[in-house]
Amino acid sequence: MVMSQEQNAGRSHNIKTDNSSFEKTEEFEYLGTNENSIQEEIKSRLKSGNASYHLVQNILSSNLLSKNLKVKIYRTIILLVVLYGCDTWMLTLREECRLRVYENRLLRRTFGPKGYEVTGEWRKLHNEELNDLYSSPNIVRE
Repeated sequence: MVMSQEQNAGRSHNIKTDNSSFEKTEEFEYLGTNENSIQEEIKSRLKSGNASYHLVQNILSSNLLSKNLKVKIYRTIILLVVLYGCDTWMLTLREECRLRVYENRLLRRTFGPKGYEVTGEWRKLHNEELNDLYSSPNIVRE
């Protein structure tokens, strides 16, 4: 390994070994987690959760599956991806709110709108209705 202060004065610090060169970086991803910033880590996890959701979107939006089965799919596929490494997170109210909004958005997509039989109108489910349909603890408690 070669690294001298004279050669790297005023430049980015690179480390050279045999045939490889490594740049100095302030941010890195280790085993799928960003150890540098909780906000960036949560953003990355939500992005991965969205990718997982889109893989099973057709299944979750199907009317052929029961709500209980949809919840099980959500908890075993999407929620596990989002919460990977969460035991190291120190959440602020802003991040807690961001996680709740994310979960409510996915649950609204999964359960679909509520229809009124008399008028034939459709509307989004309210948070209280989502909590009733999704009887498990919310994402922040997980």
